[in-house]
Amino acid sequence: MKIKNTLNNCEKYTFCQNYGIMNAAVKGPAGHKKLLVDKKGRSVIEKMERTNGVDSWKEVMLIYNSALKQVETKLEVLNDEFQHVHRYNPIEHIKSRIKSSESIVKKLKKNNYESTIDNMIDHVNDIAGIRVICSFTSDIYRIADMISNQKDIKVLSVKDYITYPKASGYKSYHMLVVIPVYLSDRIVDTKVEIQIRTVAMDFWASLEHKIHYKFEGNAPEHIKRELVECAGMVSDLDARMLSLNEEILNLSEKSNKE
Repeated sequence: MKIKNTLNNCEKYTFCQNYGIMNAAVKGPAGHKKLLVDKKGRSVIEKMERTNGVDSWKEVMLIYNSALKQVETKLEVLNDEFQHVHRYNPIEHIKSRIKSSESIVKKLKKNNYESTIDNMIDHVNDIAGIRVICSFTSDIYRIADMISNQKDIKVLSVKDYITYPKASGYKSYHMLVVIPVYLSDRIVDTKVEIQIRTVAMDFWASLEHKIHYKFEGNAPEHIKRELVECAGMVSDLDARMLSLNEEILNLSEKSNKE
């Protein structure tokens, strides 16, 4: 069962009420009144009954949080197993977050969608996000393969900004996956965006993100050029560190044989 199939009218109202979207259309069951406005101009809903599934904004967030926990646990287990088998951890650390309500509404408006729960779930793919930070570029594809091989994870799409960087210089590997969240009375398929990048890529992306918001997406041209140049330096650093690590591993293996 997908989240959007479990959402009812009360929840759409809650989203509108709590996050300033007061005029969104709410379709009520037959014989029930739709979104109303009282004498003080406040939105109200009369005679709404709970239907099957999610019935509140908090429950929607609970589901996304549960999906994050499941994916994060899987990554930690895979990292522990890799350490046990290969004596090496491909993952440096993991960051996770739920997109803020303000950011969700902003993204919907930017893409000309009405601010409703259904649209949020259909058109905002990064509500639940996990960032996996690695030491080397080779780890990125190794981790992506391990995630893809999980039987209960379905990969919806992949964006390889490492092989094909953005014009800004941004590099990262993005996966949009669906994972089942097991609740007491049902299973809810939930989308999670996974970003995999090296420590150096993450440092660059963090700075670029701050600059983007500082200038509201219109940074001076000389700063944009500097960022592109820095992105090239980051790529060179990653390549040299990977080469150095491979040389160390080869020497260590040779030494063990002797």
